[in-house]
Amino acid sequence: MGDGHGSAGSEQEDPLGAGWESHRPAVFGVAYRLLGSVADAEDVTQDVWLRAAGADLQDIGDLRAWLVTVAARRSYDILRSARVRRESYVGPWLPEPLLTGPDASQPVLVDESVSSAMLLIMEELSPPERVAFVLHDVFGLEFGRIAEVLDVSVPGARQLASRARRRVAKAKQSVPQASKAERERVLEVFRAAYEAGDLAGLVRLLHPDAVFVTDGGGNVSAARKLVHGGERIAEIMVRVGRQWHPDRIDLAEVGGELALVFHCEGRVHSVDTVQIADGLITAYRRVLNPDKLTRV
Repeated sequence: MGDGHGSAGSEQEDPLGAGWESHRPAVFGVAYRLLGSVADAEDVTQDVWLRAAGADLQDIGDLRAWLVTVAARRSYDILRSARVRRESYVGPWLPEPLLTGPDASQPVLVDESVSSAMLLIMEELSPPERVAFVLHDVFGLEFGRIAEVLDVSVPGARQLASRARRRVAKAKQSVPQASKAERERVLEVFRAAYEAGDLAGLVRLLHPDAVFVTDGGGNVSAARKLVHGGERIAEIMVRVGRQWHPDRIDLAEVGGELALVFHCEGRVHSVDTVQIADGLITAYRRVLNPDKLTRV
């Protein structure tokens, strides 16, 4: 991934000194949580850098809060237009995978709010609710700043965050949280069964009511509707596995949780995240859209 401020940082002295590098993960982090897109988050980070480079920062008491607020305001504009683009998106939409492991080139404030499951929950919020929730509950900004971003009153901002918090809490109750050890165990067994073309082994790992979501964005062949049922999902995976045999399948940390990264013909073919309950995969999400894999 890029360094977030591109040529701007290399062609002129950094007006923020060490401040920019220390706060950059928060700038990128708020944009990614709001937009679910690494590419858009990098664009926002670049915009914030340019805004900061041209601003008089002498009287800014809380630089982190100022930078995050600028990033949120820009992201909010994109988020509202993204709703229109999302309506014309071909097939299911999934967040762009974000590498968050120790080897990732983009450090980010990692917590459950960058997981694919959480980003999909936040996708159900209205843009103002999402902004209020992320800024207050994740980044701890005061409601006065949030009100300015959303152009609402302070009580209005507080109400938006409260409503979003209730909706997120309700949705999270239905989303199981598997431990890292359980996730690693299930994915290791799944990878072995997939590589062996073991239909029965895959069926044993998939919940009978599991759902399979594939995001191809209209750029590659992918199911444009959700696939339901463990046996049916396993059959599709075995059939697809015969059509293209991956060079290798890696375990990697994506969005703060373990995922499977499929490589084919020297490039990343897909990034697969899962939802696990009681040792079984209840949701399997595969990002195939090459536009979303260039930074993995």
